[in-house]
Order: sequence, then C-alpha cells, then structure tokens
Amino acid sequence: MIKFEEYKLKTPEREAILDITNDVSKIVRNHEIQEGVCRVFVPHTTAGITINENADPSVLLDISNYLRKLIPKGGGLNYSFKHLEGNSDAHIKCSLTGHSVDILIHKKKLMLGTWQGLMFAEYDGPRNRRVFVQIQGE
Repeated sequence: MIKFEEYKLKTPEREAILDITNDVSKIVRNHEIQEGVCRVFVPHTTAGITINENADPSVLLDISNYLRKLIPKGGGLNYSFKHLEGNSDAHIKCSLTGHSVDILIHKKKLMLGTWQGLMFAEYDGPRNRRVFVQIQGE
C-alpha cells in the first residue's frame, strides 16, 4: 500500500533549519501502514531535507553558521557567482543537504535514533514551501 501527503510550511527567514519530525510523525500515525518506509522529498532547488540531532538546538545553529561561512551569499575565495538571481549559495547548500530521506516505519512509528530528528533546511527564504511525504508498506 502507498499513501501520499503534501505538507506545507512557511519558513521564517532566509536561512533556517526547522525540525519537522513531529509533523511527519503525525502524518505516519494518521495512516494505517504499520511497517514500511516513509520517504520525505523537498521539491525545491534552494531548500533541502536532512536527518540530524534534534536534542540540542546549538547543533543546527552550528550547521547553519558553518554552511554560511563555507558558502557565503556573494561567493568567496576570489570567486563571484554567475547566477543572476543572487541565490547561488542556496543552490549549492541544497545540493549538499539533499532533497530526500527515507526513514523506516515500525509499528506506525518513524525509526529515528534517540537524538535524531527530521530537518527542513531553508537556504533562500522566507518562503512558502512544500514537503512531499510518501508512505509505503503494509
């Protein structure tokens, strides 16, 4: 059996990493699939999805700050971005983060580790964004 749902969110600023674990967990609980896989996909080129620690918010802050230093908005290391929209840094960060993750489902529960959470990474906001959640199993 396959179920599909679209989840919408509004990001608060240009760059933000938001914990969406509870929202996706609720979607999984609302379907009858007990065992399977939950695929979370972000259909944007300047936003991504990742799994990381959700117990200490300073981890997400460290990730954001380091990516901002590594790939600054205007370019860096004697290089200027060519993309005219001014958001090349967001495209590169999104490529590093990725667009989808798969999470196992067991007894209608996402099988994340003790400290893991599902993170939506915004690199070119604030914007209205979509997240696709596909649940497959029995």
